[in-house]
Amino acid sequence: MFPLGEVYLTIGAREALEESNQTPNEFLAKHQSGDWGIIGKEDWKENDFSVKVGFRILSAYKTSQDEKLWIITEADRSSTTILLPSEY
Repeated sequence: MFPLGEVYLTIGAREALEESNQTPNEFLAKHQSGDWGIIGKEDWKENDFSVKVGFRILSAYKTSQDEKLWIITEADRSSTTILLPSEY
């Protein structure tokens, strides 16, 4: 659906994924395919619009251990970061 650019993983996100025995790829695949996860309707619409016009994209998911992750792809599509909300 859109390029991810360089992918970065914060320390907190890496630890959360390790604790849940999950990989970044399962969340990145959802993000890149337009499944924005656990965000509200307005944010979902904003992401759909952002894909079309080249704005920043933010999705949110929960790990199997109920830890919330954010994935942010920059507007210029140069990079995507997986992080905990507290690391923003």
